[in-house]
Amino acid sequence: MTRPVRGTGSAARETVRDAKDTVRDTVRDAARDVAGPPTGDDRVLTVPNALSMLRLLGVPLFLWLMLGPEADAWAVTVLAIGGFTDWLDGKLARVLNQYSRFGEMLDPAVDRLYILAALVGLAFREIVPWWVVAVLVGRDVVLAICVFVLRRRGYGPFEVAYLGKAATFVLLYAFPLLLLGDGPATGEAVVRVIAHAFAVWGVALYLWSGLLYLAQFGRAMRRPTGPAAPAWTPSDHPREGY
Repeated sequence: MTRPVRGTGSAARETVRDAKDTVRDTVRDAARDVAGPPTGDDRVLTVPNALSMLRLLGVPLFLWLMLGPEADAWAVTVLAIGGFTDWLDGKLARVLNQYSRFGEMLDPAVDRLYILAALVGLAFREIVPWWVVAVLVGRDVVLAICVFVLRRRGYGPFEVAYLGKAATFVLLYAFPLLLLGDGPATGEAVVRVIAHAFAVWGVALYLWSGLLYLAQFGRAMRRPTGPAAPAWTPSDHPREGY
C-alpha cells in the first residue's frame, strides 16, 4: 500500500495561493493599463481624466435644462455633480499620482465651460446682466492670450494662485442659488439675497485673481529670453487652473 506523501496539502495550498497572486497581479496590471500608470504624464486614460470627461458631458445638459424646460432643480443637480467630480478628480490625481498633461488642460477648461454655460443661461433668463458675462469672459480671454504668449517665450502655465480656484468655487455656489432664488415666494427671496452676496464676492475674487496672474505675466515679460533665461516654476498642483 502506498503511503501518502507528507506535505501534499501544504503544497496544494501554496499552489492555490500562487494562482490567487497571479490573478490579482493580472487584474491590477489590466486596471493600470486602463487608468494609466501611477506616474502618468502623457496618458489620457486615467481615472481623473475619465471624471473630467464625464463632467464635460454635463455642460450641454446643464445649459439645456436651464433654457429648455427651465428645470432648475435638475440643472442644479447636474451642477452639483459637476462640482463634486471636480473635487474628486483632483483628489484622485493626488492620491493615485495620475497627473497628466491632458488633465492639466481639460480640468480647468471644463470649469470655464460650466461658468460660461451658467452665465449665458442666467443672462438669457435675465437673472444676471450681460455686462457681468462680458467682464468674466473677458478676464478669461485676456489670461488665455497671456498663457499663449508665455508658451511662445518658453515658459509653462501660470503658477497657481489659490484665490482663483476659490473664486471659481464661490461662483459655482452662487449660480445654483441664483437659479433657486428665481421666483416670487418668500423663501426664494431669501435665497436670492444670499445668492447675490455669493455672486458679488465671487466676481470680485475672480477679477482679483486675474490681476494676480497678470502680475505674474508682467514679471515673466521682464525676464530675459534665450538659453540663459531662468526656468518658469510650474505649479505643484498642475490640475488646478487659473
